[in-house]
Amino acid sequence: MIESVQDFAATFPPALQWVAVILAAAIPFIESYFGSVIGVVLGMNPVLAILAAVIGNVASMLLLVNGAHLLRRSVTKGKEEKESKPKYVKLRAAFDKYGVAGVSLLGQAILPSQITSAALVSFGASKNQVIFWQIISIILWGSAFGALAYFGIDVMLGR
Repeated sequence: MIESVQDFAATFPPALQWVAVILAAAIPFIESYFGSVIGVVLGMNPVLAILAAVIGNVASMLLLVNGAHLLRRSVTKGKEEKESKPKYVKLRAAFDKYGVAGVSLLGQAILPSQITSAALVSFGASKNQVIFWQIISIILWGSAFGALAYFGIDVMLGR
């Protein structure tokens, strides 16, 4: 999948490859970390690649967080909370143990930020707190992978 997205981004003219990186990073499982790598591999300035990847990832995360918030508000209006589905039990346990910050910062190692953030809001976490910590997490993960890709490519090319 990542190779297909990279091929897609390569079809854009060099001056518009940042747009391709934004679009790629909006896709769950590509996110800011692989989006920034795609941009660096395409030869973009690493700062621009990371920035574009962060913008794309944050935009899609905001869409899903706000959607999950609206859905939760309409579904739970005047009702008591039900038991979580089994597939969310691990994420719920992590949420209870580490809070929004911990799940946001570490959750991207397991699930895309879009899914993690929507789940956190569905568990009743503050929408604003989820957005804040997810943005920090997206920036950190995108920067780390973008830097690794840049310096890895630098080392491979003997620079």
